[in-house]
Amino acid sequence: MAQVVTGFRSLLSVAAVYDLFQAIVGTRWGRQEFVRCYVRPEPGQKVLDIGCGTADILEYLPGVTYYGFDASPQYVEAATQRFGERANIVCATVTEKTLEGLPKFDLVLANGVLHHLDDSESVKLFHLARAALKPGGRLITIDGCYVKGQSAIARFLITRDRGQNVRDEQGYRALAERVFQSVRSHIRHDLSRIPYTHVILECEA
Repeated sequence: MAQVVTGFRSLLSVAAVYDLFQAIVGTRWGRQEFVRCYVRPEPGQKVLDIGCGTADILEYLPGVTYYGFDASPQYVEAATQRFGERANIVCATVTEKTLEGLPKFDLVLANGVLHHLDDSESVKLFHLARAALKPGGRLITIDGCYVKGQSAIARFLITRDRGQNVRDEQGYRALAERVFQSVRSHIRHDLSRIPYTHVILECEA
């Protein structure tokens, strides 16, 4: 996993600082839009969130059974304190062995994860997600993305991300298509208050 954790970016490892930063850049409306347009959860569905961070997304997923995994003890502690028994949140990475003890899922989320992973790690994540899904289930990802002609500010901010494997749209799609036959991608420039470009992948099992 390639990421930079020095300077200001090291502060984002602190859960409270991370949540504050997300609030400043305007992710509340962006998350609502992301969930409404692409996640489209239904009550009773089972959701696996790989790299769940502080699990903020759960605020917008009413009525689901939620399993969140993250390797950061600080993020997991913050998520557990906030959501308590409403969620199953574990400080661990998702592996094949992890999936053996879990149900099959309607939705798998990997929000802001792929740009932290190299190609082989990303393909492994796609395989894990595919194995975790019910037939017809979907993996949804969202990451920063390079796009020709994008805002200079957006490109600069993306280059300063902690994750060092930001790709263009086709770069993300090509990795997903090694595992999933049905992959749709969407570019959004409007999910933050600041200029930023996101790519969302919808991968159907």
